[in-house]
Amino acid sequence: MSIKILYAEDELFLGKIVKESLETRGYQVLMETDGEKVLPLFTSNTPDVCVLDVMLPNKDGFEIAEAIRAIDKAVSILFLTAKTQTQDLVKGFQLGGNDYIRKPFSMEELIIRIENALRYRNGERIATDKKEDIRIGKYTFHLGRQVLKDNGDEKKLSFRESELLKLLYENKDRIIDRRDILNLLWGNDNFFNSRNLDVYITKLRGYLRNDPSLEIITIKGIGYRFVIE
Repeated sequence: MSIKILYAEDELFLGKIVKESLETRGYQVLMETDGEKVLPLFTSNTPDVCVLDVMLPNKDGFEIAEAIRAIDKAVSILFLTAKTQTQDLVKGFQLGGNDYIRKPFSMEELIIRIENALRYRNGERIATDKKEDIRIGKYTFHLGRQVLKDNGDEKKLSFRESELLKLLYENKDRIIDRRDILNLLWGNDNFFNSRNLDVYITKLRGYLRNDPSLEIITIKGIGYRFVIE
């Protein structure tokens, strides 16, 4: 069965080229130009990857991503954007986006990003299906709900926070290379993504601060080690 891609793009000429190029590589492409019609297309076809242009008529890519993530927490979402403002990129990640591709882009870059997203989704699904809840020190981490629970208190994690915590836990007591984390969760290890990783590590440390037996150690110049005493 071919991989199904939901592609939302209002530039018809670009969209036609991208759609045909993906189809020649064996992907099934569902293309939509109207932002208002993207979510119904998603719900009726359950694609494997969503490639969303940020600037769409009637409903933008960020709104669509938020709606998709409320339905499916595992599907990979890639944004296409000409925007370069940091706040726009951060907003996309906070809404559950997995990667960004800046316009103009090459087809080879898009193919590589899609393949990375598919590898990540497959690995994530296996891990999630195997065990839904994880005990981390005094906390209970509910994978499916993306909730970190401490006694009666619950902290709702973003999609990216949840995936990073899961990755750290699955590799506890081992050093994880920063580049491996970036390539797995963001698709590449560029400067912007690296700074985002720093922010997410700081957030997770804050969420886990009530249990002194837990520590995310920075290994300078290499990566991180999650220690559970």
